[in-house]
Amino acid sequence: MKFADLGLSDELLKSVLEAGYDEPTPIQAQAIPSVLMMRDIIGIAQTGTGKTAGFVLPMIDILAHGRRRALMPRSLILEPTRELAAQVAENFEKYGKNHDLKMALLIGGVQMGDQIKALQDGVDVLIATPGRLMDLFERGKILLTGCDLLVIDEADRMLDMGFIPDIETICTKLPAQRQTLLFSATMPPPIKKLADKFLSNPKMIEVARPASTNTSIVQHKVRCTSRNKRDVLRHLLRTDNVTTAIIFANRKTTVRELAKSLQSHGFAAGEIHGDMDQNARNAELQKFKDGGISILCASDVAARGLDVKGVSHVFNFDTPWHPDDYVHRIGRTGRGGATGRAFTLVADDDLEAIDNVEKLQGTKIPEFKLDMGDKAEAKQRAEREPREDSAEPKRARGGRTKRPERAAPVEVEAVEAPAAEDKPVREKRPAREPRKAAPEARPTEPSRALRSEPTPRRENGDAPVQAGDWNGPVPGFLSVSAL
Repeated sequence: MKFADLGLSDELLKSVLEAGYDEPTPIQAQAIPSVLMMRDIIGIAQTGTGKTAGFVLPMIDILAHGRRRALMPRSLILEPTRELAAQVAENFEKYGKNHDLKMALLIGGVQMGDQIKALQDGVDVLIATPGRLMDLFERGKILLTGCDLLVIDEADRMLDMGFIPDIETICTKLPAQRQTLLFSATMPPPIKKLADKFLSNPKMIEVARPASTNTSIVQHKVRCTSRNKRDVLRHLLRTDNVTTAIIFANRKTTVRELAKSLQSHGFAAGEIHGDMDQNARNAELQKFKDGGISILCASDVAARGLDVKGVSHVFNFDTPWHPDDYVHRIGRTGRGGATGRAFTLVADDDLEAIDNVEKLQGTKIPEFKLDMGDKAEAKQRAEREPREDSAEPKRARGGRTKRPERAAPVEVEAVEAPAAEDKPVREKRPAREPRKAAPEARPTEPSRALRSEPTPRRENGDAPVQAGDWNGPVPGFLSVSAL
């Protein structure tokens, strides 16, 4: 089947051919005719299947007839993230260049003034995130009563991000008689309830099992320790024929640190995460698309909707906490019929998460046996096992330093004691003469015996020493010292 068989206009077919496409994907082949027939659609499709073009192309032909009015967009596309909204806007610019259509991008992180001005001039297509749209609606800057076509894209992601109440509110502000297209990778009960409430007799289009992964992506898991993840990642980047890669981490701080680490090792790496303002995120993404950088470190804000041609590899530096995010992460490669490779680094902390991913897919991810050489293996062993010859004392929990272990007692060779007959015999001292009783003396003066007998004095002038008849501590009142 060709695009020419789907009922699209000649002007649109020309744009599609100039973009390099001739045959539609399965989701496009099923969705485009039904959208042109003004039917409501529920599209269950995995990421990377071309579902964006599946609603953008027929919308361009539908909107080619009619006129725009100030503050009243003719159609509305809701996207969960700024990046995905910008991606859809690029599709409209690429395929709608032969049509006189005006588009406005309504997202957070950019100045509101230009967006309000575009709405005042009138737009055919409004692409928005729910938060910014609700903000402008509450300010009275937009009217939704003229919107005849609504697209809810990545509905399961909307659910994860807590946007379902906003979407329900927005749906109540739109005309009851409208066409609604809902696309999602999975169909959890809240999304099914949303579809039942706001879609009228929808056609169900399902091109793959929910949450299944693209068969053109070769998946691997690599067992490692938390401490040597960066070494393993750098080894894979150098040895697995990587041309362009996206590396996902669970935390924004990890994304920043990882990008700096790769840059310090000579890799052309950039970063994109939620702490960056929109202009910085757009600039980094454009550098990646233009080839200014070949590696993009990203948080899950970039997991869905990014359509960058030629991404050869996806690396999960951390296994995602939610199994569905795994499908969307690795879907950044293997797009448009190309093949791709996905590696997930699995430390002990990731075992439960990778188990959940494998349960969702219904298959085990094959383990990739890493050969980093003897030197790298020795380094990994050293990281897993504490060094025995380390002079620095280990720290226990709570920051307290463990006492160094006591040295083992040194064995000393016993020396035989001399026999009894060989023991030296100590000379017996002559018995002391019994001490004469000193005459009773007054407390203030020494005894007559010590006064009357001449006593030698020390050379340094110390107190005189009396030998012979004193064998204990000398009372202070005697003014003599005992030797």
